[in-house]
Amino acid sequence: MAKDPVCGMEVNEQQAASQGLTSNYQGRTYSFCSSDCKRQFDQNPQQYVGQQTT
Repeated sequence: MAKDPVCGMEVNEQQAASQGLTSNYQGRTYSFCSSDCKRQFDQNPQQYVGQQTT
């Protein structure tokens, strides 16, 4: 499971990938719970990447 960087919801990475709900940014793949979260991330990824912990 991955965390949606926009809303914080837990996301199944395989399911997100099969639905086209992933984005690549700075060499990392991010998974999203919805197209709305993906769109928000794609518009300003730096706003959400800074909130991630690895």
